[in-house]
Amino acid sequence: MTTAPLRKDAARNWERIVAVARDLVEEGTPLQLNDVAHRAGVGVGTVYRHFPTTEALLETLATRSLETLTAHGEQALADDDPWRALSGFLARTIEAQVTDASLSTVTAAPTDALPRTTELKRTLWSVGGRLFERARDAGVVRADLTSGDLVPLMCGIAYAANVHSSVPTARTDAAHRYLTALLEGLRT
Repeated sequence: MTTAPLRKDAARNWERIVAVARDLVEEGTPLQLNDVAHRAGVGVGTVYRHFPTTEALLETLATRSLETLTAHGEQALADDDPWRALSGFLARTIEAQVTDASLSTVTAAPTDALPRTTELKRTLWSVGGRLFERARDAGVVRADLTSGDLVPLMCGIAYAANVHSSVPTARTDAAHRYLTALLEGLRT
């Protein structure tokens, strides 16, 4: 969240706060800034200086996945094969959803705490929509579907994989199986 270079001690605190927050989110523990401060061994004021809200901290956790997905989507737009580009992008997206516990909450949030999150989400939705429209225009995706149909379908896959698999590798495998079934239903 901070834009100026941090002092070494402040940078260590930031890293420790983010690491503790990631552990809590991955455990499924609700993120509370006071709990993060306690577990990180820093004062609560230190946490609030770096992350004024829980949402800002959660969005910071999701930033790397959002950046990676956006970059992958932009690379997929360069692929000459619209089906391969779309299916590859969706595979990466579903994998990120089941391996990064912060991602689904951040992408589903109606408002964002950080401008960078808003920018990344807007770009991600735009890229995903363009990949879908390109595949549909090429006739490889059913004409009765829209890019807006993808978000709830992908959320459903991530939810099902997370609910029915407790081990990360099993979640990823289940998500890929469910995505394969979805892609077979999308394809003409």
